[in-house]
Amino acid sequence: MQQRNTYLMLLIGVLTLVAGWVVMPDNPGIHIDFAGIRIDRDIKVHEGLDLQGGLQVILQAKETAEAPVNRDTMSAVQGIIENRVNGLGVSEPLIQTQGANRIIVELPGIKDPDQAIATFGRTGLLEFIDAGDTWLPEGTIVRTSLDAPLTPTVTIPTPEALVTPTAGTTGTAGITTTPGLTGTGGITSTTGLTSTATTSPTVKVYQTILTGRQLAKADVGFDQLGKPDIQFSFKDDGPKIFADFTSKNVGRYMAIVLDKKVISCPTIKSPITDGSGIIEGNFTIDSAKALVVVLKYGALPVPLEVIENRTVGPTLGQDSVTRSILAGEIGLLIVVLFMLIYYRLPGLLADAALAIYALVAFALFKLIPVTLTLPGIAGFILSIGMAVDANILIFERMKEELRAGKTLGAAIEAGFARAWTSIRDSNASTLITCAILFWFGMNFGASIIKGFALTLAIGVIVSLFTAITVSRTFLRLLVNTEYAKNLWLFGISEPRNKE
Repeated sequence: MQQRNTYLMLLIGVLTLVAGWVVMPDNPGIHIDFAGIRIDRDIKVHEGLDLQGGLQVILQAKETAEAPVNRDTMSAVQGIIENRVNGLGVSEPLIQTQGANRIIVELPGIKDPDQAIATFGRTGLLEFIDAGDTWLPEGTIVRTSLDAPLTPTVTIPTPEALVTPTAGTTGTAGITTTPGLTGTGGITSTTGLTSTATTSPTVKVYQTILTGRQLAKADVGFDQLGKPDIQFSFKDDGPKIFADFTSKNVGRYMAIVLDKKVISCPTIKSPITDGSGIIEGNFTIDSAKALVVVLKYGALPVPLEVIENRTVGPTLGQDSVTRSILAGEIGLLIVVLFMLIYYRLPGLLADAALAIYALVAFALFKLIPVTLTLPGIAGFILSIGMAVDANILIFERMKEELRAGKTLGAAIEAGFARAWTSIRDSNASTLITCAILFWFGMNFGASIIKGFALTLAIGVIVSLFTAITVSRTFLRLLVNTEYAKNLWLFGISEPRNKE
C-alpha cells in the first residue's frame, strides 16, 4: 500500500508540473523538427467572440441554372462552411442562415480575415486536368470538360449579305468555303471579291481526369528543403484512373485546378500507381493549411459572394470581463476558507487537491482547445463547486466512521467506499445533462450552450479524479503520522464507543 501511494504521489506531482507548464501565460508551445518528426503547436487560451471580438462575414448564395438556391442547398452550404471553419482551428464559431440565401459567419480571434474568407467562401471545385504538352502557369484561368460544352462555331452569312456585286455584273456570286478550318473561313466569289466570315473566338477546353470527389485525404507536408506542399491520395476508382493516365502520359503535363484556376502544373515523370501524389506550389504554411481545408470538405454546391465583412469588438467589454473574473476569484476564496475552517486538516488537503484540479482542467482547456466564453467560464466555476461537493460527501462519511471508533486508515477507506455511489450517481446525471446540452447546441447553432456544457463536463471528469485519487492519496499519507492521533484536526472532538 505504501509503495502504491508513493507511485501515485509521483504521478500527481508530474501531472501538476506538466499542467502548471501548460497554463503558463507565456507558454512557448510545442515546436519540434527532428528526425522527420515535425510538431508545430501553439498552446494558448482561446477566447470567444464575447471576450475578444473577431470577424463577422455575411455571405450570399448566387443561384445558377445548375444549382438553384433552396433550403436543402443552404443546409449543405452551412455544413460545409462549418467543417471548413473547424478545420481552420477556430473554436466556438457562430454559423447560421439568414433569410433564404444568406449565411452569417462569426469567428473569434481571427488574425487574417482575407485568408479566412478565401478558405470558407471559396467554391472548392478541385480538378486534375490533361494539359498535354502545354505548361500552364500558376493562376491561369482555364475551361474544363466539366463546364457546359463550348464548341467554336463559324457563322457564314448569306451571299447577298456577304458580297455586293460590281456595277454591271449580273447573277449571283458563287461562294466556296474551305473545309476543315476553325475560325476564319476562306470565301471566294466569281466576281473576284473576297470577304471574311463572322466567327466566335476559340476557347480551349481541357479534359478533366479526376475531381475532388475522388480525393480520399489531403494533408500539409514538407519537401526535402522544408518547403510546404500538399500530399493527397485518391479513393474508389481514383487510383486506377490516376495510374492509367500517368502511365500513358509520361513526360507531359497534368494541371491541378481549383475553381478553374491553376494552382500547380507538374510534369508526369513516371507512372504513379499507388493512387497518391504531391501538389507543389508557392505555399506558405498558412496557405497550404487553408487549401487542405478546402480540399478535405468538398465543393460548395453554389457560389458565395461576400456581402459584408467587418471586424467586431468584444460584446462584453473589458470592464465586464474583469468583474466576472473577480466574482469567480471571490467565490473560490470563500469555498477554500469554508473547507479549511469546517473540515480542518482534510479541508486543507481538499484545497490542495482543488488547486491541482484547477491546473489540470485549465490545461485541458488550452490543449483541446476549448474556447472560453462567459458561459464557459460559468461552467468551469460550477464544476469547482461540484468538485468540493464530492469531498464533502467523503469527509462527512469519514467523520462518522471516526466517531464510531475506527482507526484513521479504516475510516478513510470506508468513507471513500461508502460515499462513492452517491458521487458516481450525481456526477453521472450531470454528465448526461451536459451531453444533452452539447447535442442541442451543436444541432441548433447555440454555440454558447455548447461551450457551457463542454467546460462543465471536463470539470466534472477532472473533479472525479482529484476527489477520488488525489484527496485519498493525500489522506493515506497521514495514516502513520502523529496527525492521525489528533481527531480534532479531522473535525471531531472524541469518538463514540461502539455499543
